[in-house]
Amino acid sequence: MNAVAASNASSQGYVADNRNDDVLVYVNGDFFHREEAKISVFDAGFVLGDGVWEGVRLVNGRIIALDEHLDRLYEGANAIQLDIGMTREELTAALWNTFNKNKMTDGAHARLMVTRGKKKTPNQDPRFALGKATIVIVAEFKLPKPESKANGLSLLTSAIRCSTPDVFDLRLNSHSRLNFIHALIQAINAGADEALMLDPHGFVASCNSTNFFIVRREELWTSTGRFNFNGITRRKVIKLYTEAGHVVRQQDFTLAEVYGASEAFVTGTLGGITPVTRIDGRTVGNGKPGPVTQRIADLYAGYIAS
Repeated sequence: MNAVAASNASSQGYVADNRNDDVLVYVNGDFFHREEAKISVFDAGFVLGDGVWEGVRLVNGRIIALDEHLDRLYEGANAIQLDIGMTREELTAALWNTFNKNKMTDGAHARLMVTRGKKKTPNQDPRFALGKATIVIVAEFKLPKPESKANGLSLLTSAIRCSTPDVFDLRLNSHSRLNFIHALIQAINAGADEALMLDPHGFVASCNSTNFFIVRREELWTSTGRFNFNGITRRKVIKLYTEAGHVVRQQDFTLAEVYGASEAFVTGTLGGITPVTRIDGRTVGNGKPGPVTQRIADLYAGYIAS
């Protein structure tokens, strides 16, 4: 069986918008209609997922946390010795040019993708790369689905573990995502929306594409950061809740402690704060998005609007 059952919701889900049928895609300095945008079958990103990426949101004429996203992109590229071939200023200009070409000023999301570029032959060796990096920017009109916010997500704990940095460093926003796709497929096939993933020691780490939080006695708990994504929204939530005078604990915790939580939610660039109302068939709290989650969502919305 090649297909998986459709999920009811997703932290990456968005409201359908017909304007996306005709967006222009940036490919190495030029723009193409989405149906005509192409890269080579010899591209390192297609051959082996050899590249890094970022997703950014455009809200009220402002790219949210742009500097932090560029920091992560360039740090990741440096880690794998990938020369992006553009300065931060040039890449920023390309992002804005893509939004402007598509007449986007609000409610948009762009995926910025950089690969090692075209290769002489489809193999693993980076020395077979022929020249410049491939840079693609796909901008679309995207607003999170309101039903995901209103009803919350259902999670299933996957058998796939988050890896240690010596196996696969989750701080690297790599195109290689097969392990997370595998975890998500497990969750979808079991009737859940997203996968909750443990670290190599059995403690809770993150979800397949987002970072995970629980609420216990109005304290906010999240993992240590050793085995989860280097989330920009995650860092902002921790900062905002701490500055509001509340307790945030970055520590190891178990599934048993998750099952006893009063609330849970996930964080990500597109969805921001998305409540979680079921985990492994168990109801979280009263089965509805909770007041602390809403308080944090309000703090984050205030930051976005500022």
